[in-house]
Amino acid sequence: MTIAPNVRAGLASVAVAISLIALKGYASWTTGSAAMLGSLADSTLDLIASLVTLWGVRLAATPADRHHRFGHGKAEAIAAFFQVVLISLSAFWIIVHSAERLIADAAPTAAEAGIAVSLIALVLTIALVAYQRRVIRQTGSLAIGTDKVHYQSDLLLNIAVIAALLVESAAGVRGADAVAGIGIGLWLLHGAYRASRAAIDQLMDREWPEERRRAFAEVASRHPELRGIHNMKTRTAGGDDFVQFHVWVDPAMSLGEAHRVMDEVEAKLRVAFPGVDITIHPEPEGHLDPGEENHP
Repeated sequence: MTIAPNVRAGLASVAVAISLIALKGYASWTTGSAAMLGSLADSTLDLIASLVTLWGVRLAATPADRHHRFGHGKAEAIAAFFQVVLISLSAFWIIVHSAERLIADAAPTAAEAGIAVSLIALVLTIALVAYQRRVIRQTGSLAIGTDKVHYQSDLLLNIAVIAALLVESAAGVRGADAVAGIGIGLWLLHGAYRASRAAIDQLMDREWPEERRRAFAEVASRHPELRGIHNMKTRTAGGDDFVQFHVWVDPAMSLGEAHRVMDEVEAKLRVAFPGVDITIHPEPEGHLDPGEENHP
């Protein structure tokens, strides 16, 4: 059985998250570092988020059925939004815990173990993010894209942990570890905000970017027997795009001729915009339903 690229990426994410939890759990217990504990909490939530991502991409890849005629693409947006909630909770917890350690003037120990674990985590994370980027280019998966936000944050997170441990243990700067933990929490909140926008846009059926809408309308308008197009609606669900629009034709045109023209318009659009689900409604020239506007 062939496994879809986004499903493979989800499995890879789960495997990396489990490995990181084991490594960081050991390092956190050994060092007592606030930054390392924050990194461990982030990786634990990454595992939960990766499992949700795997569920989302597997469900989104399920073909349309009798109860879901538009497919299951929005499962990716649901999974992505769930990840955003987890990232935000993790960030708040890390900030509070780091602030408590800063106030208590607590310092980490056994910095060497923490630095070694963070270097290993850095290599694993770089490899995973590179693979996720390739899959996103192939599939456009929102859930994998949101998952990538976690691990991109982890790159900076691991660097911050290494820097904090070096500064506090080697340079003797007290509080650097706790400050790094607070910085990590704030960075995670920023990443959650960015990821939430894409998820909400899909759940709310936000229109395509205006440039893409114009390009689609331009291709659709090229057919010489069309008298204009209007009432165009676009949306995206996971890796699936949907467009529906009305076209004006000669009122004297027969149903068979109108059907031929619609097929020709659709064929050109499928070449220019492959994979898009297209619905065209023909109308006699000049006709507008109540509430419709005379433009795409």
